[in-house]
Amino acid sequence: MKIFNILVLISICIISSVKADSKHNITSELKKGGKLIFIRHAYAPGGGDPKNFDIDNCATQRNLNDSGRIQSKKIGDFFKKNNIPLGKVFSSEWCRCKDTASIAFKNFETKKFLNSFFSEQFAKNRKNQIKNFYKFIEEWDSNQNLIFIKAVLNDVESISKFSTCKKMEKFDHQS
Repeated sequence: MKIFNILVLISICIISSVKADSKHNITSELKKGGKLIFIRHAYAPGGGDPKNFDIDNCATQRNLNDSGRIQSKKIGDFFKKNNIPLGKVFSSEWCRCKDTASIAFKNFETKKFLNSFFSEQFAKNRKNQIKNFYKFIEEWDSNQNLIFIKAVLNDVESISKFSTCKKMEKFDHQS
């Protein structure tokens, strides 16, 4: 398995930006390429999904509100403003993740291995998703930055196999 230099976690929070020097160091690292960047979807009020959740029907899901859409744009603006090169952007199949990807980066692909297995409905997919994620990463051209947009970032099995986890930028949904 390839060794990864850094794993960057972008936190979507309701607090102000991290220190500028820290942001500068991380931005410099991202400009070098070869990073896996995990982003939790932008602000979607509430928690979890309704009981009638249908992955193919956005009307049954918790979705971005206006603040989340503004936040998504800020995420994309951060990468553009800092001239951070992107390989590809991948999203889970959750509508709030796809909307974050679409607004922030325009072009993206969905990957089932990024889907949450938090709920009982999807828990059975856990081992297979993690296996498929690792396989995907092993085939990755490590000169490129890859962005992964997910609903849940606490599934440490997907992330913990890789190097360092750093908080990078916080986008205030109140803006």
